Amino acid sequence: MGTSWSAEARAAAGAAALLAAALAGCAAQPALRGTGDLGIVVERASGSLLVVDTTARRVLHRVTGLGDLSHASAVFSRDGRYAFVFGRDGGLSKVDLLTGRVVARRVQAGNSIGGAIGQRGELVAVSNYEPGGVRVFDARTLEPVADIPARGADGRPSRVVGLVDAPGRRFVFSLFDAGEIWIAEMDPDPRRPRITRIRGVGRQPYDALITPDGRWYLAGLFGEDGVALVDLWHPERGARRILAGYGRGERRLPVYKMPHLEGWAVAGTRAFLPAVGRHEVLVVDTVGWREVGRVRVHGQPVFVEARPDGRQVWVNFAFPDNDTVQVIDTETLRVVRTLRPGRGVLHMEFTPRGEAVWVSVRDEDRVVVYDTGTFEPLARLRARSPSGIFFTARAGRIGL
Repeated sequence: MGTSWSAEARAAAGAAALLAAALAGCAAQPALRGTGDLGIVVERASGSLLVVDTTARRVLHRVTGLGDLSHASAVFSRDGRYAFVFGRDGGLSKVDLLTGRVVARRVQAGNSIGGAIGQRGELVAVSNYEPGGVRVFDARTLEPVADIPARGADGRPSRVVGLVDAPGRRFVFSLFDAGEIWIAEMDPDPRRPRITRIRGVGRQPYDALITPDGRWYLAGLFGEDGVALVDLWHPERGARRILAGYGRGERRLPVYKMPHLEGWAVAGTRAFLPAVGRHEVLVVDTVGWREVGRVRVHGQPVFVEARPDGRQVWVNFAFPDNDTVQVIDTETLRVVRTLRPGRGVLHMEFTPRGEAVWVSVRDEDRVVVYDTGTFEPLARLRARSPSGIFFTARAGRIGL
């Protein structure tokens, strides 16, 4: 005689099955957690990156298959879950930080040099050396949205540098070969961006930054002393030259590595900028945009980065001085500490509130984390030829 199940037994069995299915589904999903203390460390030699926890100071994932990361940078989705990684080989990769996986990848050019994510988080733009210009993609799918060729007044193609996002659903970038700054407005139709061209800004703008409030765009000039300044509230006024004579009458040293400006070295009402071919950090008053000081430093600055509270600026240097980091007190304009993390210091990134800074040491395969109050090392993490370090706190900031 067969056994029949009671209603209670059938209900219990059904509940058990649902629980088992739920547990199986959970096993396939990433653990529940926020993304505010996550970040990535680029491993340039192996085409990989590390997903790190900045609170626990540990590695969560290694993500591979990202192509040529010899000059890689990254931006983040608005929720901080996805990193968009820009490779030197023209690769644009979308990485899920929670699962440690590449969810989309597109090789969009032959040689690219960075990118930006738009104000609404729905557009990702990439600046290119080869074939030049800027290409814009849907942040969800990486499908193409717009192609902006960059040609100077003479019609020749130009390499593009210094690409940032700006308020008003705009991207701003510099044409290295043409000596121009362009503003691309993505409203009302991102497939047909409107371009404002600012010509005659100076020779060879090599990199740029946008101030934290999104108003001022500064492009450093490699071909001559000076910085081009554009007021994004009034782009019709064109570019204004500042710091035009900072090296007048002095011989520039050989430049072993191009300085970078995107570290947002703006502290209070002062901006701190690397001087091209000099052992100096230039100090600029951001109210009148005039030079108010210089800080003599250990070597040729590459990154000049401000701690989030603006009290300190940390500086690293080009070869042969790239084993050293110096800390400038922004009140006294003095170097208050010299650190030697190891050979090949390439990048620095502050934790969101600035209590610690992560420093990549390429030639010794490690990242060193320092306490910014005591300058003592807090942790050392193994990494393969680490270079760029980027934390998800950038997701809510203009220009990063």
